Amino acid sequence: MKKYGRTDGNQTPLIKELRKIPGLKVLILSSVGDGCPDFCVGWMGENYLFEAKNPDMPPSKRRLTPDEKRFHAQWTGQVDVVLTLRDVLDVLGIEGKEGDEIPF
Repeated sequence: MKKYGRTDGNQTPLIKELRKIPGLKVLILSSVGDGCPDFCVGWMGENYLFEAKNPDMPPSKRRLTPDEKRFHAQWTGQVDVVLTLRDVLDVLGIEGKEGDEIPF
């Protein structure tokens, strides 16, 4: 198992956009490694774990690593794989206004 993880290219801009949402908190976990998801979002009294994969990469490059698969299989709580800001907002139940542009 790797001690430290790496980040996908969309993680930094994704987190930057999430941090603009009032009341939402983001904790970056990607440096934990060992399959731990990339970040945790605190929203409305709940915590959500997310594994970010880059939508610009081919599907074969977006697969979970063996460590990530093991973490997801053993974790008894929520964890979601996301590609875009819209994916995260959908998990959180945050609806955008009509015509909102989501930059991912």
